[in-house]
Amino acid sequence: MTPLLARLIPALEAKNALSPGIVMGFMIIPLIASLSGDAMNAVPSALREGALALGATRLEVTFRVVMPAALSGIIASFVLAVSRAVGETMIVAIAAGSNKTLTFDITGSMQTMTAYIVEFTSGDAASGTTGYYSLYAVGFTLFVFTLLMNMAARHLSRRFREGV
Repeated sequence: MTPLLARLIPALEAKNALSPGIVMGFMIIPLIASLSGDAMNAVPSALREGALALGATRLEVTFRVVMPAALSGIIASFVLAVSRAVGETMIVAIAAGSNKTLTFDITGSMQTMTAYIVEFTSGDAASGTTGYYSLYAVGFTLFVFTLLMNMAARHLSRRFREGV
């Protein structure tokens, strides 16, 4: 991916955040599509047939009957896919390098939180050191991020299920 992007962005470094971000996007699309398709296929056919019998077109049935009925499963597929992307370490470690500098420049090298945990724990993490406690801070940050994603998904699922 990086050689292709380097043609478009000449200042792109060999190790950058943009390439693994695009690759992760492509990796999670099949997961979202498959799980969303399963959620839509789980909607009872009686709902579809009833809407069609009332004169709705197939497109209207899809967007006004099937999608709202399958919304909790569709949201769950997005949450699962984003959680997988957050936890993915190897693609980012290989393509993005291992630069621990905080920057918002996507053309430069970076390191994910999970890669930091793996890298730091594979060495000597002496108890009581700043690095040792940083492992807990990074793990807690990942936990809070996952918790907030799940709470947002639950809120959206309930909101659309109730029709409010």
